[in-house]
Amino acid sequence: MHEFVLSANKQKEKGVRALDIAKRLLDFGFHPPTIYFPLIVEEAMMIEPTETESKETLDKFMEAMIKIAKEAEENPDTVKNAPHNLPISRLDEVKAARELKLRFPAS
Repeated sequence: MHEFVLSANKQKEKGVRALDIAKRLLDFGFHPPTIYFPLIVEEAMMIEPTETESKETLDKFMEAMIKIAKEAEENPDTVKNAPHNLPISRLDEVKAARELKLRFPAS
């Protein structure tokens, strides 16, 4: 067992959801965690580091999470509008789900 589940319930009080935190992690170079699962944990984030992750990487991840928690308290819009440092900005998730635009390479 190497996964654990966090809840963003405290951050939700400031309007920051688990989805926002997952998007903000992209700015720190981390793959976003599984969110809203398990269903019994409100604002769940399932963190699943593999056995190959170094202690240094895990420490950097925790530093990013602590920074994001502080941002959620002091400047929630920074988190709610993430990602900021990627070539593509935040997608409209509802629109993307309703208006699928898929491309497959010709074979």
